[in-house]
Amino acid sequence: MKASDLFVQCLEEEGIEYIFGVPGEENADFMMSLQKSKKIRFVLTRHEQGAAFMAEAYGRLTGNPAGCLGTLGPGATNLITGVANSNMDRAPMLVLTGQGSTDRLHKESHQIMDVVSMFKPVTKWATTILNPDTIPEIVRKAVRVARTEKPGAVHLELPEDVASMETSEVPIKPRRFRRPVADEKIVDHAFAMLEQAKRPVIIAGNGCIRRRASEQLRKLCEQTGIGVISTFMAKGCVDMDADYCLYTVGLGSKDRVALAIDDADLIITLGFDMVEYHPQLWNPQGDKKIIHADFLAAEIDAHYNPEAELIGDLAHTLWM
Repeated sequence: MKASDLFVQCLEEEGIEYIFGVPGEENADFMMSLQKSKKIRFVLTRHEQGAAFMAEAYGRLTGNPAGCLGTLGPGATNLITGVANSNMDRAPMLVLTGQGSTDRLHKESHQIMDVVSMFKPVTKWATTILNPDTIPEIVRKAVRVARTEKPGAVHLELPEDVASMETSEVPIKPRRFRRPVADEKIVDHAFAMLEQAKRPVIIAGNGCIRRRASEQLRKLCEQTGIGVISTFMAKGCVDMDADYCLYTVGLGSKDRVALAIDDADLIITLGFDMVEYHPQLWNPQGDKKIIHADFLAAEIDAHYNPEAELIGDLAHTLWM
């Protein structure tokens, strides 16, 4: 089969449902293959940046990546702001760009530029498909990387001559896997810290929304009465009318939310991301006692040095 047909079949196997974009000549084979798909809907946009933001919103709301598509050169550069936003907001996304034939990538040529290097700083992974037989592996890796914590954008470039090549490969069947859970001894240590605290406060971050940990968070708060402060991206993780809801933190003037953090003797961060609300704003002296619960270890920062780190599936950690 044609390489572009295999590419689309691999995307179908991964459960990709939408691709937003503006195609060009270098995407022609891919678009003809996509037209035959019964599972993936292509949404034509007026501008590539709009396509990227549409894919970002879809990924953020569903937890599954959508594709955004552009051609080489200006088509690819128009995508980059939305792609960077997706990566910073931890929304899974597939960035699909065309490219000129590989026999002219080494020299000056119309609209030829190093698109992969441009996308590397704003994606989790970016690569060019140079051999059609590698498409199943590359697509499988791309979707897995995009979905894996912390999720984000992945870029795949398909040169026009590679897209039209023949291949006998078939898609790789995706295998789902369970995320690891926090170590029980560390959980016990964190629980002891919580028992000793007089004025604990929870800062709920993007991860609480992203991985459906809200239900377990609500149960924890109902049982303990601990107040919850949400970051911008975590709004809605608890009922805004609940007694334990301390609303959303702000970056400007000092309000009641910030005063609650000042008065707390223990800060519990859940799915917290420094991109949302830097610790220097709420822990300027770096002396707050912190429990960090997230899918990944804490970022190193002078104002964020947790005494306990609960690394693993966030909903499971709250359930424990």
